[in-house]
Amino acid sequence: MRKLIAGNWKMNLLRDEGVALARDLAGRVAGPSSSGTAAADMVICPPATLIGSVVEAVAGSGIGVGGQDCHAAASGAHTGDIAAAMLTDLGCSHVIVGHSERRQDHGEDDAMVKAKAEAALAAGLVAIVCLGETEDEREAGRALAVCETQLRGSLPAGADAGNTVIAYEPVWAIGTGRTARPADVAEVHDHIRSVLAATLATGDKVRILYGGSVKPGNAGELLALANVDGALVGGASLKADDFWAIAEAAPAG
Repeated sequence: MRKLIAGNWKMNLLRDEGVALARDLAGRVAGPSSSGTAAADMVICPPATLIGSVVEAVAGSGIGVGGQDCHAAASGAHTGDIAAAMLTDLGCSHVIVGHSERRQDHGEDDAMVKAKAEAALAAGLVAIVCLGETEDEREAGRALAVCETQLRGSLPAGADAGNTVIAYEPVWAIGTGRTARPADVAEVHDHIRSVLAATLATGDKVRILYGGSVKPGNAGELLALANVDGALVGGASLKADDFWAIAEAAPAG
Protein backbone atom coordinates (compact mmCIF):
# COMPACT_ATOMS: atom_id res chain seq x y z
CA MET A 1 0.00 0.00 0.00
CA ARG A 2 1.39 3.40 -0.97
CA LYS A 3 1.87 5.76 1.93
CA LEU A 4 -0.01 9.07 1.98
CA ILE A 5 1.75 12.12 3.35
CA ALA A 6 -0.77 14.93 3.90
CA GLY A 7 0.15 18.42 5.03
CA ASN A 8 -2.32 20.50 7.05
CA TRP A 9 -1.23 24.13 6.83
CA LYS A 10 -4.01 25.19 9.22
CA MET A 11 -4.49 29.00 9.48
CA ASN A 12 -1.03 29.91 8.22
CA LEU A 13 0.62 31.61 5.23
CA LEU A 14 -0.41 34.42 2.93
CA ARG A 15 -0.67 33.97 -0.82
CA ASP A 16 2.93 34.63 -1.81
CA GLU A 17 4.24 32.35 0.95
CA GLY A 18 1.81 29.57 0.16
CA VAL A 19 2.46 29.65 -3.57
CA ALA A 20 6.22 29.64 -2.99
CA LEU A 21 5.95 26.60 -0.72
CA ALA A 22 3.70 24.75 -3.16
CA ARG A 23 6.01 25.52 -6.10
CA ASP A 24 9.02 24.37 -4.08
CA LEU A 25 7.39 21.01 -3.39
CA ALA A 26 6.20 20.62 -6.97
CA GLY A 27 9.70 21.34 -8.21
CA ARG A 28 11.16 18.67 -5.95
CA VAL A 29 8.74 16.08 -7.28
CA ALA A 30 9.90 16.87 -10.80
CA GLY A 31 13.56 17.11 -9.85
CA PRO A 32 16.33 14.49 -10.10
CA SER A 33 16.07 13.60 -6.38
CA SER A 34 12.41 12.66 -6.57
CA SER A 35 12.99 8.91 -6.41
CA GLY A 36 12.77 8.98 -2.62
CA THR A 37 9.08 9.86 -2.71
CA ALA A 38 8.10 7.36 -5.38
CA ALA A 39 6.46 5.21 -2.70
CA ALA A 40 4.33 8.03 -1.27
CA ASP A 41 1.38 10.07 -2.41
CA MET A 42 1.40 13.70 -1.28
CA VAL A 43 -1.48 16.06 -0.49
CA ILE A 44 -1.30 19.59 0.88
CA CYS A 45 -4.24 21.29 2.57
CA PRO A 46 -3.85 25.09 2.57
CA PRO A 47 -6.27 27.64 4.00
CA ALA A 48 -9.32 28.20 1.83
CA THR A 49 -7.97 31.55 0.62
CA LEU A 50 -5.00 29.80 -1.01
CA ILE A 51 -6.61 26.73 -2.55
CA GLY A 52 -7.00 28.12 -6.08
CA SER A 53 -3.47 29.49 -6.19
CA VAL A 54 -1.95 26.32 -4.74
CA VAL A 55 -3.83 24.11 -7.22
CA GLU A 56 -2.27 26.14 -10.02
CA ALA A 57 1.17 25.99 -8.40
CA VAL A 58 1.25 22.19 -8.18
CA ALA A 59 -0.55 21.45 -11.45
CA GLY A 60 0.98 18.48 -13.23
CA SER A 61 3.19 17.50 -10.28
CA GLY A 62 1.00 14.73 -8.91
CA ILE A 63 0.65 16.53 -5.58
CA GLY A 64 -2.98 16.65 -4.50
CA VAL A 65 -4.68 19.59 -2.83
CA GLY A 66 -7.26 19.35 -0.10
CA GLY A 67 -9.53 21.56 1.96
CA GLN A 68 -9.31 21.76 5.73
CA ASP A 69 -13.06 21.47 6.26
CA CYS A 70 -16.37 21.50 4.42
CA HIS A 71 -20.02 22.02 5.31
CA ALA A 72 -22.45 19.11 5.38
CA ALA A 73 -24.92 20.94 3.13
CA ALA A 74 -24.48 21.23 -0.62
CA SER A 75 -25.42 24.93 -0.55
CA GLY A 76 -27.50 27.42 1.39
CA ALA A 77 -27.49 30.15 3.99
CA HIS A 78 -24.29 29.21 5.79
CA THR A 79 -22.22 32.37 5.96
CA GLY A 80 -18.49 31.74 6.06
CA ASP A 81 -18.75 28.03 5.26
CA ILE A 82 -17.56 26.14 2.19
CA ALA A 83 -19.44 23.36 0.43
CA ALA A 84 -17.60 20.22 -0.61
CA ALA A 85 -18.56 20.83 -4.25
CA MET A 86 -16.86 24.23 -4.06
CA LEU A 87 -13.62 22.48 -3.11
CA THR A 88 -14.02 20.08 -6.01
CA ASP A 89 -14.70 23.04 -8.28
CA LEU A 90 -11.39 24.61 -7.22
CA GLY A 91 -9.48 21.43 -8.06
CA CYS A 92 -9.30 19.72 -4.68
CA SER A 93 -9.07 15.95 -4.38
CA HIS A 94 -9.30 15.64 -0.59
CA VAL A 95 -10.79 17.34 2.44
CA ILE A 96 -10.04 17.00 6.16
CA VAL A 97 -13.06 16.53 8.41
CA GLY A 98 -13.30 16.10 12.16
CA HIS A 99 -9.93 17.52 13.09
CA SER A 100 -9.68 17.87 16.86
CA GLU A 101 -9.38 21.64 16.49
CA ARG A 102 -12.77 21.63 14.76
CA ARG A 103 -14.23 19.26 17.33
CA GLN A 104 -12.97 21.39 20.21
CA ASP A 105 -13.12 24.95 18.86
CA HIS A 106 -16.41 24.54 16.98
CA GLY A 107 -18.17 21.88 18.99
CA GLU A 108 -18.33 19.35 16.17
CA ASP A 109 -19.52 15.90 17.23
CA ASP A 110 -19.30 12.57 15.46
CA ALA A 111 -22.66 12.99 13.75
CA MET A 112 -21.59 16.31 12.24
CA VAL A 113 -18.26 14.88 11.13
CA LYS A 114 -20.06 11.96 9.48
CA ALA A 115 -22.40 14.35 7.65
CA LYS A 116 -19.44 16.37 6.39
CA ALA A 117 -17.63 13.24 5.27
CA GLU A 118 -20.71 12.10 3.39
CA ALA A 119 -20.93 15.49 1.70
CA ALA A 120 -17.28 15.11 0.70
CA LEU A 121 -17.91 11.72 -0.85
CA ALA A 122 -20.95 13.03 -2.70
CA ALA A 123 -18.76 15.76 -4.20
CA GLY A 124 -16.14 13.29 -5.37
CA LEU A 125 -13.59 14.10 -2.66
CA VAL A 126 -11.58 11.75 -0.50
CA ALA A 127 -12.54 12.38 3.12
CA ILE A 128 -9.70 12.40 5.64
CA VAL A 129 -11.61 11.61 8.83
CA CYS A 130 -9.75 12.58 12.00
CA LEU A 131 -10.10 11.05 15.43
CA GLY A 132 -8.09 10.83 18.64
CA GLU A 133 -8.21 10.88 22.41
CA THR A 134 -7.37 13.64 24.87
CA GLU A 135 -4.64 13.29 27.46
CA ASP A 136 -7.19 12.70 30.22
CA GLU A 137 -8.84 9.96 28.18
CA ARG A 138 -5.51 8.25 27.56
CA GLU A 139 -4.50 8.44 31.21
CA ALA A 140 -7.86 6.91 32.12
CA GLY A 141 -7.12 3.96 29.84
CA ARG A 142 -9.89 4.89 27.41
CA ALA A 143 -7.86 5.66 24.27
CA LEU A 144 -9.01 2.64 22.28
CA ALA A 145 -12.64 3.00 23.33
CA VAL A 146 -12.72 6.71 22.49
CA CYS A 147 -11.12 6.18 19.09
CA GLU A 148 -13.50 3.33 18.26
CA THR A 149 -16.52 5.40 19.24
CA GLN A 150 -15.35 8.32 17.11
CA LEU A 151 -14.58 6.01 14.20
CA ARG A 152 -17.94 4.29 14.23
CA GLY A 153 -19.77 7.60 14.67
CA SER A 154 -17.81 9.53 12.05
CA LEU A 155 -17.41 6.95 9.29
CA PRO A 156 -19.50 8.02 6.29
CA ALA A 157 -22.01 5.76 4.63
CA GLY A 158 -20.47 4.44 1.44
CA ALA A 159 -16.92 4.62 2.82
CA ASP A 160 -14.34 2.43 1.14
CA ALA A 161 -10.61 2.32 0.57
CA GLY A 162 -10.84 4.63 -2.42
CA ASN A 163 -12.79 7.49 -0.88
CA THR A 164 -11.98 7.51 2.82
CA VAL A 165 -8.81 7.90 4.86
CA ILE A 166 -8.65 7.72 8.66
CA ALA A 167 -6.22 9.96 10.56
CA TYR A 168 -5.40 9.09 14.16
CA GLU A 169 -4.22 12.21 15.97
CA PRO A 170 -3.95 12.01 19.75
CA VAL A 171 -5.13 15.46 20.84
CA TRP A 172 -2.36 15.83 23.39
CA ALA A 173 0.30 15.41 20.67
CA ILE A 174 -0.99 17.97 18.18
CA GLY A 175 1.25 21.00 17.99
CA THR A 176 2.85 20.22 21.34
CA GLY A 177 6.07 18.61 20.19
CA ARG A 178 5.03 15.44 22.01
CA THR A 179 4.68 12.29 19.95
CA ALA A 180 2.91 9.12 20.99
CA ARG A 181 5.24 6.21 21.66
CA PRO A 182 5.53 3.87 18.67
CA ALA A 183 3.97 1.07 20.73
CA ASP A 184 0.97 3.25 21.53
CA VAL A 185 0.59 4.31 17.90
CA ALA A 186 0.76 0.68 16.80
CA GLU A 187 -1.86 -0.35 19.36
CA VAL A 188 -4.37 2.29 18.25
CA HIS A 189 -3.76 1.76 14.54
CA ASP A 190 -4.13 -2.00 14.93
CA HIS A 191 -7.42 -1.46 16.74
CA ILE A 192 -8.69 0.95 14.10
CA ARG A 193 -7.75 -1.59 11.43
CA SER A 194 -9.68 -4.34 13.19
CA VAL A 195 -12.79 -2.14 13.40
CA LEU A 196 -12.49 -1.12 9.75
CA ALA A 197 -11.95 -4.70 8.61
CA ALA A 198 -15.05 -5.81 10.49
CA THR A 199 -17.13 -2.89 9.22
CA LEU A 200 -16.17 -2.33 5.58
CA ALA A 201 -15.62 -4.76 2.72
CA THR A 202 -12.37 -2.92 1.90
CA GLY A 203 -11.53 -2.08 5.52
CA ASP A 204 -8.20 -3.87 5.33
CA LYS A 205 -7.12 -1.45 2.61
CA VAL A 206 -8.34 1.90 4.03
CA ARG A 207 -5.31 4.06 4.73
CA ILE A 208 -4.77 5.03 8.37
CA LEU A 209 -2.53 8.04 8.93
CA TYR A 210 -0.78 9.07 12.13
CA GLY A 211 -0.69 12.74 13.08
CA GLY A 212 0.73 14.50 16.11
CA SER A 213 4.08 16.30 15.96
CA VAL A 214 5.35 14.22 13.03
CA LYS A 215 8.75 15.51 11.95
CA PRO A 216 11.77 14.29 9.98
CA GLY A 217 13.39 12.86 13.09
CA ASN A 218 10.56 10.46 13.94
CA ALA A 219 8.83 9.92 10.59
CA GLY A 220 10.84 6.88 9.56
CA GLU A 221 10.09 4.95 12.75
CA LEU A 222 6.40 5.85 12.70
CA LEU A 223 5.88 5.11 9.01
CA ALA A 224 7.53 1.70 9.39
CA LEU A 225 4.86 0.53 11.85
CA ALA A 226 2.23 -1.93 10.69
CA ASN A 227 -1.07 -0.26 9.81
CA VAL A 228 0.51 3.21 9.68
CA ASP A 229 -0.19 4.07 6.06
CA GLY A 230 1.07 7.63 6.10
CA ALA A 231 1.06 10.83 8.11
CA LEU A 232 -1.04 13.92 8.62
CA VAL A 233 1.58 16.58 9.18
CA GLY A 234 0.95 19.93 10.82
CA GLY A 235 3.77 22.36 11.61
CA ALA A 236 6.41 20.48 9.65
CA SER A 237 4.32 20.81 6.48
CA LEU A 238 4.98 24.57 6.50
CA LYS A 239 8.67 23.96 5.78
CA ALA A 240 9.49 22.43 2.42
CA ASP A 241 12.66 20.71 3.67
CA ASP A 242 10.86 19.08 6.60
CA PHE A 243 7.78 18.01 4.67
CA TRP A 244 9.94 16.60 1.89
CA ALA A 245 12.10 14.70 4.37
CA ILE A 246 8.98 13.14 5.92
CA ALA A 247 7.78 12.07 2.48
CA GLU A 248 11.18 10.59 1.68
CA ALA A 249 11.06 8.62 4.94
CA ALA A 250 8.07 6.64 3.70
CA PRO A 251 9.06 3.05 2.95
CA ALA A 252 7.93 1.42 -0.26
CA GLY A 253 4.49 -0.11 0.12
